[in-house]
Amino acid sequence: MKTLFQYNWMVRDEWYQWCESVNEQELLQPRTGGVGGILKTLFHIADVEWSWMMILQGKPAGLEDFEEFNSLEKIRGLDAKYRQEVEVFVREWEPSFENRLLKLPEPDGTVETHTWGEVMRHIIAHEIHHIGQLSVWSREMGKKPVSASLIGRSLVDKERIPSEQ
Repeated sequence: MKTLFQYNWMVRDEWYQWCESVNEQELLQPRTGGVGGILKTLFHIADVEWSWMMILQGKPAGLEDFEEFNSLEKIRGLDAKYRQEVEVFVREWEPSFENRLLKLPEPDGTVETHTWGEVMRHIIAHEIHHIGQLSVWSREMGKKPVSASLIGRSLVDKERIPSEQ
């Protein structure tokens, strides 16, 4: 699971770099699908990741307003601030956390219950889903998207994998 978080952060950083070659008007342009545009999507990814992590830890979490972070520079800054806390939680993840329960009260009075492991995997899948949307929009703009391949990113320590003999 830690590898997939590292993968997501690496790919997200590459998308930030990709955005540097696109004018801000294009990055802010409303698009079909997702949350509406490239910068809004990158903001949404970081904001949702951080919010879920805070909820798991019983800390206050409220989604930010995109209008306060509507530039690449501001989103990168917010992401860097959030990621410090998120990385600590991911790094300290232990197998015993997997089946801890998170109870979320719903507006209708019901309570949704999820395991922490389920929430963590949702966060991973959420980002991968939105990165796919960025790739489609990139191609619609005639630009090459960031590679989504996990292979070749040196995220798995091959020295620690037992050899099959």
